[in-house]
Amino acid sequence: MAAEQMADRGEDPGQAAPGVPPSVPSPAPSPAPPPVPPARPLDTIDRDILRILQTDGRASIRSVAERVHVSRANAYARINRLVEDGVIRGFGARVDHERAGQGASAYITLKIVQNSWRTVREQLQALPGATHIALVSGDFDVLLLVHTPDNRALRELVLTRIQSIPEVLSTRTLLVFEETDLDPLPDRPTELS
Repeated sequence: MAAEQMADRGEDPGQAAPGVPPSVPSPAPSPAPPPVPPARPLDTIDRDILRILQTDGRASIRSVAERVHVSRANAYARINRLVEDGVIRGFGARVDHERAGQGASAYITLKIVQNSWRTVREQLQALPGATHIALVSGDFDVLLLVHTPDNRALRELVLTRIQSIPEVLSTRTLLVFEETDLDPLPDRPTELS
């Protein structure tokens, strides 16, 4: 109604009256992430498919089907279901960070302000070289794995970037001297009995 009255007086309804600060339009709400379907139980074939794809993410559907003794259509449908259910979060390469120019690695523990996890996580995800972030229990709150070109870059990352986050109360840096990614092997148990 007020906008119609302003228009009748020849005023722009989009402008505020003199002495009244213009209203700031509220930002459009960000779309909610799509709901994740409830987890479906995995059978032995699903677990075998996961083990194969963890070892070789480039394995063909045909190869997977032959190794788990199902048809290609069945293997394809199972892999698609595992992706849709969020069990498989993506396919990627395992990188030798040192050979890729990331010669310094460290686990960084952080104590953070209570109830600030989401804010801190967003800022840590934006850090160059951050590869794993976990909210944990114990003497510290967050465990962060980073890979940097050298110790100077690591020092800069910790002292300038991480410690400048207001919600970070303290940090401790644990240098990694050597690391080994464990491949899923047939003789290694994948679940507790």
